[in-house]
Amino acid sequence: MGIPQLFGAALLLAASTAAYHIRQAENQTNQILPVIDLGYELYQASNFNETGRFYNFSNIRYSAKPIRFGLPKDPEINRTVVRDGNDGRRCPQSGPAWFFLGQKWLSRLVLGTPCDECFQPYVPLGASWNLPLAPPDRREMEDCLFLDLFVPEKVLKSTGKGRGAAVLVWFAGGGYVFGTKEENPAGLFAASDPRNITNSDIIYISINHRMGAMGFSSGPLYQSEGGIPNLGLRDQRFALEWIQKYVHLFGGDKDRITLFGESSGGGSIMHQMTAYGGTKGPVPFRRAVPQSPGWIPITSTMQQDEIYRLLLNITNSSSIADLRKVSEADFMRANSLMVGYNTTYSNFMYSPVIDGDFTPEIPSQLLAQGRFDKNVQVFYSLVTHEGDFFTSPYINTSEALQASLVTIFPYMSSRSRDHILNTLYPPIFNGSYGYKSEYERASAIIGESIISCNTKYLADAYNNKLYSYLFAMPPAYHGMDNLYKYYDGGAISDVNVNMVMNRTVATVLQQLLVSFTKTGIPVAEGVEQISMYGEDSSMLLLSNATGFRKVKDTTSAARCSWWQKERYS
Repeated sequence: MGIPQLFGAALLLAASTAAYHIRQAENQTNQILPVIDLGYELYQASNFNETGRFYNFSNIRYSAKPIRFGLPKDPEINRTVVRDGNDGRRCPQSGPAWFFLGQKWLSRLVLGTPCDECFQPYVPLGASWNLPLAPPDRREMEDCLFLDLFVPEKVLKSTGKGRGAAVLVWFAGGGYVFGTKEENPAGLFAASDPRNITNSDIIYISINHRMGAMGFSSGPLYQSEGGIPNLGLRDQRFALEWIQKYVHLFGGDKDRITLFGESSGGGSIMHQMTAYGGTKGPVPFRRAVPQSPGWIPITSTMQQDEIYRLLLNITNSSSIADLRKVSEADFMRANSLMVGYNTTYSNFMYSPVIDGDFTPEIPSQLLAQGRFDKNVQVFYSLVTHEGDFFTSPYINTSEALQASLVTIFPYMSSRSRDHILNTLYPPIFNGSYGYKSEYERASAIIGESIISCNTKYLADAYNNKLYSYLFAMPPAYHGMDNLYKYYDGGAISDVNVNMVMNRTVATVLQQLLVSFTKTGIPVAEGVEQISMYGEDSSMLLLSNATGFRKVKDTTSAARCSWWQKERYS
């Protein structure tokens, strides 16, 4: 979804607002848009949405241009120009080839049309420099550590008066290898006050962070040469600290920051909740909404070194020093080739790893050990069919499932794989284990191991004192609630799975998210008071068939207990 380019009437701020670092400047159409003085740079609003009456401050730099494989750093001071944010920025990214095959398979499945190529064994071609690649988006570059900030007119006018507005921060999903900050929060602002959206009182922020080889290179060899692991997570933390420091200049309350994110965005939130094993004091946010939080743990240092050596080989490098000399274009190409052509089905090549510092253990272990910020309020979510997108349609035999497990978890012990196939998810297809076919069995394994069980770990860690919802709008595949979170009042469709099917469900979801951001309690018009997860494992069901009601979480606690102890290597 793009950012609306609607310019509104002038915002005439009183002279006294200069004390709050707000200035005025005219854009090319002679409309006055506010300018915020951050001390190191000056930023003018890119545009004003007249319908929702909010400003968009696009592409605010929160870090200096990062050194390749180095930590984010404070921006340099440059007050010679007023920046309008119209130069879009994205971090370099690429998706695995199987990802697009999966999209085709599920779309054809919903429509009832054949997809013969979907049922062939998927074997990645392997990264080779001369393989074809689509040209990168012109906005992609390594100097990409920017954020977008949307603030209602009312909030900006009230800067310095009262405690400030609650802040909602978005972490995009994309398997830790792709994703952008470019979403339109107009629907969320409307949900903030459904009777009078001009009084919306949340600030919305979305951030870029490094991904793929730039953000998640790791391993003993890489670290021995001075490389920093988990840079994508560290970028996120740096951005959150920036928000703590500067959001008051836009009328925000640094003590009421809520993170929400889907898939790897949700997984990132769990890594932020457990950052440093809880040893650095309170995290720089108060509430968290991890939605379908996912990651594939790469706990084997041998696997990490293999991935790093592949990067060295494809760039004809012998060390991190050589990699830092590779041109930006060639480095981006190498990353795209690795992710696109070297990634097996269900995998994304890169993922957060144990680094002994920011991530001293995988989050499942840190949560079990009580090593996290226990004061964060949590509202998590799942969709009905989490695993389907990541499951190859070729898996229709026990042998194909066994082979798939080897590619997903290449360093898992054969003993663990046998336990998964024979005890946790045995070949019994009467529905008693939650599946009725080999494909559904595979989907259950993948969905629980990399997504659903992560929410069980949260529930256990917080003694079930958290909120949750289950998104069941058909076809309810992984990530489909994104359409509803960002619905802005447009057309709906009963047949197009890439469109919202039910406006009421979209509005309710948006109201739940915004109310939780403001108060820590999710509420919505027409929905009874939501119970906490509790001992009965209750979730709020969002469905067009049965409306909004309490249901029991069907994620297997016993299977998740085993996955929580598994080392994956």
